[in-house]
Amino acid sequence: MDIITILAYAVGLSMDAFAVSVCKGLAMRKILLKNALIVGIWFGSFQAAMPLFGYLLGSRFRNYIEALDHWVAFALLLLIGLNMLREALTACEECEKDAATASVKARDMVVPAFATSIDALVVGIAMAMSEGNGHGMNIFAGVGIIGAVTLLLCAAGVKIGGMFGEKYKKSAEIAGGIILILIGVKTVLEHTGVIGI
Repeated sequence: MDIITILAYAVGLSMDAFAVSVCKGLAMRKILLKNALIVGIWFGSFQAAMPLFGYLLGSRFRNYIEALDHWVAFALLLLIGLNMLREALTACEECEKDAATASVKARDMVVPAFATSIDALVVGIAMAMSEGNGHGMNIFAGVGIIGAVTLLLCAAGVKIGGMFGEKYKKSAEIAGGIILILIGVKTVLEHTGVIGI
């Protein structure tokens, strides 16, 4: 798995968290750099931890599904991507503008950070499948990149939410879903020999 694919994973996975960050920025009366960074750190930490857990899980069971691993990765990424598209297209047009939405306290951050990182657990499994075919990269480098990209995008999302409001939230979720689906398609095409690795 090359650096471009990892970056694509990182951007695709971070779009749910980015959308929530836009909502946080929209709900805040004043955008402070400290608060934007706190939001980014919460989401970035969870997005880095979840694929690591998924990788460890996938590595444990890789031998049992090695012959079908590329199809497993494709199916998982397709489901995640389609779910992101569905959520983006059916979501309410406005973020809730309540105190919890604007808050960066631990009790108001842990649930959205966990909820938006579940997809990353599945991607960690896909990364383990990729490594099993000799196309992996160092998992710690991979999760570091995913966490850093998420941190930066979510901190920016808070600022964007404060400046522009709702209009980028849906587009971000749609883009994230499409990116993950395309990565899944690329995985299958590589492992079936349609495109070179």
